[in-house]
Amino acid sequence: MREKLHWLLVLLLSLASMPASAQNAPAAYPNKPVRIVVGYQAGGPTDLTARLIASKLQATLGQAFIVDNKPGASSNRASEIVATSAPDGYTLLIAASQLVSSSVLFKDVKFDAEKSFAPVTEIMMSPAVLVVGPSLQVKSLSELIALAKKQPGKLSYASTGSASVPHVSAELFQLRAKINLLHVPYRGAGLALNDLLGGQVDLFFMTALSAIPYIQSGKVRPLAVTSKQSLPQLPNVPTMAQAGIQDLELESWNGLFAPAGTPQPIIDQLYREVSKVLKDPDVRKTFEDQAAVVVGSNPKEFAAYIKQEVQRVKTLSQTIKIEID
Repeated sequence: MREKLHWLLVLLLSLASMPASAQNAPAAYPNKPVRIVVGYQAGGPTDLTARLIASKLQATLGQAFIVDNKPGASSNRASEIVATSAPDGYTLLIAASQLVSSSVLFKDVKFDAEKSFAPVTEIMMSPAVLVVGPSLQVKSLSELIALAKKQPGKLSYASTGSASVPHVSAELFQLRAKINLLHVPYRGAGLALNDLLGGQVDLFFMTALSAIPYIQSGKVRPLAVTSKQSLPQLPNVPTMAQAGIQDLELESWNGLFAPAGTPQPIIDQLYREVSKVLKDPDVRKTFEDQAAVVVGSNPKEFAAYIKQEVQRVKTLSQTIKIEID
């Protein structure tokens, strides 16, 4: 009995002598499944990015990284879920440029692009490609503009929701080309693409990442890209400027966010792990083959970029009128 009491006393003394930080040290992250919320339907470019990153993180960190698609309200539903989640690293968001547009242009959203999230890293960026479906017999941007002028308000364009990059791109295109198109918003790129292929809508500003496979298979016809330079993957497709439309250069991005207040060590760990993923030659080739540029910015750089994007969208909203559906 005396020997047991002796060892108990030794244990208590050793615990008492430990620093408080060691006694209260959090368990290693992650020690349970991590949820990655995506505001779009499965199969779209943001979903594909999320699933690629999730599979790699799961392999390296030994915990399940589960992609949870929560489409709706122009992706705002997903953003609100993450913005109001516990800041513990177990609920993350992979968002697109829509996050900033919604924060600026929607009046009733429950998040702020700069204040509600802890940016981890910008994963990639990709220009848009203006494509038409098989039912629309135009082969160039000038032919499309001429047809739209003959039939004002009759040609329709798909978007992935109000204030999305496809929506903003099309509104700018109408302004620059002096034409009038009908806006048809969808809950995701996959649904929009299905209707484009089926002839229910006429044109769509798709991200290059999701457009290239359909262009290569001949299912859609590309007319122009919204990048400054022609894309190596689409050497015969002109830029908007080369096709006669100036000042229409837009890119979509995907980035990883945690809720604001997430401990910095978790943010830093996620950044390090995703950086490793983005340096993987196979991952880089997957993105680059589809005209997506790998970014991999650090949390401070990404936060500065988000701030810059908020100002850009505010300025853009003064140039074009975006109606919130």
